[in-house]
Amino acid sequence: MLLTSIDPFLQEVDRPAPPAMPMDGVRRHDDVLLRFDVPGVDPGSIEVTVDRGVLSVSATRQEPVGDDERMFVRERPMGGFTRRVYLSEQLDPENIEAAYHDGVLTVRIPTFGTTRPRKVRVHTRDQAEAVTG
Repeated sequence: MLLTSIDPFLQEVDRPAPPAMPMDGVRRHDDVLLRFDVPGVDPGSIEVTVDRGVLSVSATRQEPVGDDERMFVRERPMGGFTRRVYLSEQLDPENIEAAYHDGVLTVRIPTFGTTRPRKVRVHTRDQAEAVTG
């Protein structure tokens, strides 16, 4: 990248902004993992809440510019960010856990025991009468 004096109000006006908090979701046997990229965020600014089936993750990234500094390129989003995820009824909102490490916030949401896959026994002809009555 060539560092020159750029007027940020005239450059890349039509370029859509990427999400400030990109997220990956992984479904496992007993839970769901959501991983949010939040590099440069003070862990104390991260807030994870659940309200009526909606998981909200909020964080703030601030980097002050000194009086003797003039910003000429800003590609890293600053300020407050929030992502909302609607939780299915099979997820247990009462037992959500969150951890922050190396710029990644991992939120673990367990499933209810009844939603786990289970093997159903297939009866033979003689046993079928007991099932069908």
